[in-house]
Amino acid sequence: MSKNIDGKIIVITGASSGLGEAAARHLASLGATLLLAARRSDRIRILAQELIAGGGHALAVPTDVAKFAEVERLAATALETYGRIDVLINNAGLMPLSPLDRLKTDDWDRMIDVNIKGVLYGIAAVLPTMQKQKSGHIINVSSVAGHKVRPGSTVYSATKTAVRVISEGLRQEVKPYNIRTTIISPGAVDTELAQSVTETDVADNIKKFYAEVAVPADSFARVVEFAISQPADIDINEILYRPTRQEY
Repeated sequence: MSKNIDGKIIVITGASSGLGEAAARHLASLGATLLLAARRSDRIRILAQELIAGGGHALAVPTDVAKFAEVERLAATALETYGRIDVLINNAGLMPLSPLDRLKTDDWDRMIDVNIKGVLYGIAAVLPTMQKQKSGHIINVSSVAGHKVRPGSTVYSATKTAVRVISEGLRQEVKPYNIRTTIISPGAVDTELAQSVTETDVADNIKKFYAEVAVPADSFARVVEFAISQPADIDINEILYRPTRQEY
């Protein structure tokens, strides 16, 4: 067990697969109590059952992060059930890449709703509680694409850059409340994220790239552990990591 993770109440969005699932499994093994949030209720319920069967503590709360009322309910469930919220991992995200001239406006809307609004809604849902506690940790998941933009990634990169800007503003605003903030920007990680690409040719290229360089999702889980497990007076504000083979 980690002395700085054991017993913490941790809310994870996008917990049904990929980064969120990997973080949930790892943090459960370190003694955290987890609230698992995702739209795919069957997956998070199965995951919660597996964690509980393994001696962990987990509760599945079906949540669409693009709907503020549902994110509020998620935070309220955590507070009502456990009395506090120690960590929020704002992980839910979509990556339907495409060149701008294909005019995939529905994909743009979905990315804005989940990647930006979802992060803001998560912050809004937990911030009053953390302010009252005078403690807490908000981890927002950006991307290498939030640092670099390439053809086809324009809107996705814009949303992930927004996550970094929001996180830095939040960091400065919450200093009086002893709240920590972390931005995690992964490179290519083996998850279902590439499956959200709706353009066939773009999807084929992304899948090929991921097959060549992507690292397992437990890499993200270890980064999360590092950020959370620091002493209370250490605030790890940003972590950018890539597979060693990734040039971009």
